[in-house]
Amino acid sequence: MLFFIFLAVVITQRIIELVIAKRNERWLKKRGAIEFGKAHYRIIVFIHALFFICLLFEVIYFKKELSFFWPLLLVLFLITQAGRIWALTSLGRYWNTKIIVLPGSEVVKKGPYQFMKHPNYVIVSLELLIVPLLFDAYITALLFSMLNALILSIRIPAEEKALKDLTEYDRRFAATNRFIPKNVNKV
Repeated sequence: MLFFIFLAVVITQRIIELVIAKRNERWLKKRGAIEFGKAHYRIIVFIHALFFICLLFEVIYFKKELSFFWPLLLVLFLITQAGRIWALTSLGRYWNTKIIVLPGSEVVKKGPYQFMKHPNYVIVSLELLIVPLLFDAYITALLFSMLNALILSIRIPAEEKALKDLTEYDRRFAATNRFIPKNVNKV
């Protein structure tokens, strides 16, 4: 029962995020924003939907229970949720589940973006590991961590290229590698 409540809360959160993303997409496109990565976005949606199906199947079929380490995992999950909210609110109307870039817009470099270029991808990666581990669903944790790493190897370069082509992204993150800035104090 606890599993189903937890799963319902996480799925409800994702649906709310999709509603916000759609609203932000309309706002951005009215201002001339351009969408990139449509082909791989479908794969991302498929992977995330399949994640919940596989998690549900593994927990029910293999009669998985709450992990012995659930207090620690729950704390880690709550930390990721705080990080998610921080990342999304820092981007404001520029946040989206798609790659949508408004040409000439100022790149957001506040909140967690002052410390790392892709905090939300790190958070999602952690969630895809923590959520299944909460219920000892090791197969789901391993499989979707690998699938997520694979899709992010496509997604992040596509997003960075779009930002470099249409904004001052290179200048804003000149001293930054893919995830962690080399020098946070510059620019």
